[in-house]
Amino acid sequence: MKKRYIFLIIVLLSTAGLAFLGRQTADPNRKIVWAATFDDDFAIKLGLDWQKAFTEILDDLKVRKIRLVAHWTEVEPQEGKFDYSKLDWQVAEAQKRKVRIIMAVGSKLPRWPECHIPDWAANNRQNMLLKYIEATVNRYKGNSSIAAWQVENEPFLPFGECPKSDAQFLDKEIALVKKLDARPIVITDSGELSIWVPAAGRADIFGTTMYRWVWNQYLGSYKYPIPPSFFRVKERLARLFVGRQKPFMVIELQGEPWTHKQIYEIPVSEQLNLMPLPEFNATIDYARQTGFSEYYFWGAEWWYYLKQQGHPEYWDRVKELINY
Repeated sequence: MKKRYIFLIIVLLSTAGLAFLGRQTADPNRKIVWAATFDDDFAIKLGLDWQKAFTEILDDLKVRKIRLVAHWTEVEPQEGKFDYSKLDWQVAEAQKRKVRIIMAVGSKLPRWPECHIPDWAANNRQNMLLKYIEATVNRYKGNSSIAAWQVENEPFLPFGECPKSDAQFLDKEIALVKKLDARPIVITDSGELSIWVPAAGRADIFGTTMYRWVWNQYLGSYKYPIPPSFFRVKERLARLFVGRQKPFMVIELQGEPWTHKQIYEIPVSEQLNLMPLPEFNATIDYARQTGFSEYYFWGAEWWYYLKQQGHPEYWDRVKELINY
C-alpha cells in the first residue's frame, strides 16, 4: 500500500511539473481525424446485433478509420483450426466503404481480460502465438484497406489477467510482422501511467491511450488530475529519445464509463451516472486541447447500445463531431 501511495505522489508531482512546462496551447485550427475501435465480441455481450452495429458505425457515424481486433481466442479456438469469418466480414465491409483499418494482433488486445490466450496454448504460448500472428498477417496483408498492424496492446503496462511482459519476445513479434508485410507497426502505451519511450521506440506509429474517469480497487472512481499540457510535454520528451518524425496519435480515447464491473453487468441508469453527457463532451474538449491530430474513440459499441435504449445523444454528438 505504501508503494502505491508513493507512486501516486510521484505521478502528481510530475504532472504539476509538466503542466508548468507546457502552458502553450494546441493549434485550434489543425485538422483532426476522429476514428473508432470496434470489437464484435463486446457488441454481442451488450446484446447487440454486432453486424448492424458495425455497419451503422461506418454508414451513420461515417467513421473512415477503424481499429479491428483479431482476438486469438476467437480466430483460433482450437490449435491449427482458424475461424476468421467475423473478421473477414468486418474487413470486407470496411473495404467496400474505403475505410482504413488498423488490425490488432497479439495475445494482449483490447477489452477485458486484456490477454486473450486459448487454453490449449497455455503450455507453449509463445510459439503458438507466433503461428497465429503469422496466419493472421498472411490472411489480410493482401487487402488494401489494412493501413497498419498493431502488435499487442499496451505491452509495457502491467494490467489485466496477463503473463509478465517480455520485451524480447515483443521484439520477435514485431520482427515477424515486419518480415511478412511492409505496412507500419503501431505500438501503444498508457497515456497516464507509462513513460512511452520503450513503446514509441519500437513503433513506426505510436498510440497513447487517454482516459479521464477511471477506477481501481483502492481509490474507487476518480478523475485524473492531469491537464491537457501533460500530453503535449510528454510527447516532446519522448521524441527526444525516439525521433521527431514518427506519428503520435491517440489510439484509445475514453468514450464509455470505467467501473468495477463490465458495462453490460450494470443498469443503464448507472452507466449514464458514471459518464453523463457533460463529462463525455468535456473529454472531447480535453482531447482537442492535447494537440494530437488523430483520435480513435473507445466506446462506439456503447453509444449504439444507448441509442437502442432511448439515449441517442452520445451517438449524435460523435456523429456531429465526425461530420463537422
